[in-house]
Amino acid sequence: MPRLLVVHHTPSPPTHALLDAVRSGASDDAIEGVEVVLQPALALTVPDVLGADAYLLGTPANFGYMSGALKHAFDTIYYPCLDATGGRPYALWVHGNDDTGGAVASVERIASGLGWRRSRPALEVVGPADREALDAAWELGAAFAASLVM
Repeated sequence: MPRLLVVHHTPSPPTHALLDAVRSGASDDAIEGVEVVLQPALALTVPDVLGADAYLLGTPANFGYMSGALKHAFDTIYYPCLDATGGRPYALWVHGNDDTGGAVASVERIASGLGWRRSRPALEVVGPADREALDAAWELGAAFAASLVM
């Protein structure tokens, strides 16, 4: 059974709401055969990453960059996982009050360095996590999880 690791830093209400929607979509009853595991970025370990088949990453955009917590997670796992996880799929969601472009670019650079392949375009939410954003986050989780069993 494929394991989908959801690595997140969700300190604000909007990022946490997006996490709930992503998790709900990825865990939808219509998707059978995918184990969804949530792990806060600050608690991420090398065995977590090595034991997963795909990665769904969530972060706020902080001063034009990913959160320090997600950067710390990447710093922790980068070299130990570099040769073992290449080719694995990932997807990303980012919330920002004004802009998300720098955060998306920074995550994509590191994921590319790990040899991960982007499975879907990043979900970029600017402003409130309104119904449209939450629906898009649900869809991201559901579509990404479903792609692991197709």
